[in-house]
Amino acid sequence: MLANKFFTFAEIIPDLTERFKDNIALSYIDEDGLTYAQMACKISAVMAFSEQLGLKPGDKVIILSQNMPNWGITYLAMLSMGIIAVPVLPDFTEEEVANVIEHSEARTAFVSKSLMPKLKEKASAYIKHLIHIEDFTLTQESEVSFDENAKPLNQYTTNENDLAILIYTSGTTGNSKGVMLSQKNVISNVIQSSGVQEINENDRFLSVLPLSHTYENTIGFLLPLLAGASVTYLRKPPTPAILVPAMKKVRPTLMLTVPLIIEKIFRNKVLPELEGKTVTRVLYKFPPTRKLLHRVAGKKLMQTFGGQLKFFGIGGAKLDGTVERFLREARFPYAIGYGLTETSPLLAGSNPTNTKFQAIGPVVENCEIKINEPDSRTGEGEIWAKGPNVMLGYYKNQEETEKVLTTDGWFKTGDLGVFDRQGWLSHKGRLKNVLVGANGENIYPEEIESVINNFKHVLESIVVQKKGKLVAMVHFNREEVELKLQEVKHNLSQRLDDTIIGDLSKHVDEKIEELARELKEHINARVNKFSKIQNLIIQSDPFKKTATKKIKRYLYT
Repeated sequence: MLANKFFTFAEIIPDLTERFKDNIALSYIDEDGLTYAQMACKISAVMAFSEQLGLKPGDKVIILSQNMPNWGITYLAMLSMGIIAVPVLPDFTEEEVANVIEHSEARTAFVSKSLMPKLKEKASAYIKHLIHIEDFTLTQESEVSFDENAKPLNQYTTNENDLAILIYTSGTTGNSKGVMLSQKNVISNVIQSSGVQEINENDRFLSVLPLSHTYENTIGFLLPLLAGASVTYLRKPPTPAILVPAMKKVRPTLMLTVPLIIEKIFRNKVLPELEGKTVTRVLYKFPPTRKLLHRVAGKKLMQTFGGQLKFFGIGGAKLDGTVERFLREARFPYAIGYGLTETSPLLAGSNPTNTKFQAIGPVVENCEIKINEPDSRTGEGEIWAKGPNVMLGYYKNQEETEKVLTTDGWFKTGDLGVFDRQGWLSHKGRLKNVLVGANGENIYPEEIESVINNFKHVLESIVVQKKGKLVAMVHFNREEVELKLQEVKHNLSQRLDDTIIGDLSKHVDEKIEELARELKEHINARVNKFSKIQNLIIQSDPFKKTATKKIKRYLYT
């Protein structure tokens, strides 16, 4: 991929934009894309613009925007100058955005117009230059203006080991941990990722996860660019109505996603078709016929994704076993990856030609992983990692840095894992999520949640411990229950009069309470004796989630 293995973008960008100059690099769906040569010109123009603003190496710049070509151009321009990029997640609240700006000490921000309202008074008080990222216009009157033909006045060389990217895993005041990554960290991880799956200039990526998250940034943006491939963005959020036609147009060869997305597709699209008819519902109960039905469903799913998919990467959280079984039996080209923001992110992974059920894969090249203090019986323990992709530390937080980085360079991930005999890593859950039973037994909430989430009409759940009791908090699909009841009532009466409609909400509540009672019995019949649920709470609203769609557990425990 990189002939001389450069570890700074100032060295890499001129090389790759010359080699792939006529290839499309970045584009919006249904719009003309930027070639690598055009992208290089635009990066230079943003660098010249930044010089006019008085920005210099070591300054910090906020990037708060939805995915778009100009997001990547801004990011690469900053890194080429030695300016520290501070990507901010679009779903951060106004208060979280303000906290990140204050903590990072950034004084310049490139912001998309739709997210400008998130920069309220507190945030605006710190920002000197506020720029619309869509066209690089300043929000305030200035003699400085963007010239797409301008070139920077200075030549820039950057140190591969200096702080280059500052990514906040949380924007809350009490938990503002800014992960400090160097250019060598992320470029090393691009090279490591390329060893998992081969990428070339003919590949097409469709980007649906936020670029401000390291997962999409390193593997869904930098990896394809350094291989000469193209990346397409959507102008609207990736709802099924937007995503399905986009996939048919782009016909991506590679995509990155999180478990929640494919789990929703399986439960909302695939499973209802398989269980919708009496014949297929009966056949689905028997493994041989289930596999055949999954194979047929897999072919349809491939066509939905454009028919050219060769790599469907899943990361950010553990994939549900039932959904993974479907993907395997459907011969869908999925692959699992594991990593953290602190490791740039990828630590281990496989490609679709070689997967194992409920396992991640081998450790990436030029990286070490060990299981610290493994349990003598199970081999499980905390995953520790060491390599060029491990972060520099947490910004302005030496205490937290020392908690996770040992003096000899090991990073304590906080995740439980185990290696099999072939050296494949499996993830058992977050160490801090493990609950301890009355007799000292380890209880893994993720395993119980897998049972819950495969129950009818369940959207999501978390298992927590309250006053020594195991409690399941469950969010049911109220709309789905309501539709089922409407169907039943319509079949009985052939019409829904005002009285029935008026009673519907009450009937839905009663049905969900009935489902909750059924679910508790369902769980306790399928888990070991110390993992049985004592209480089940119906969660009326969706759980609050991170960028990779993991539930923010700390809000509910």
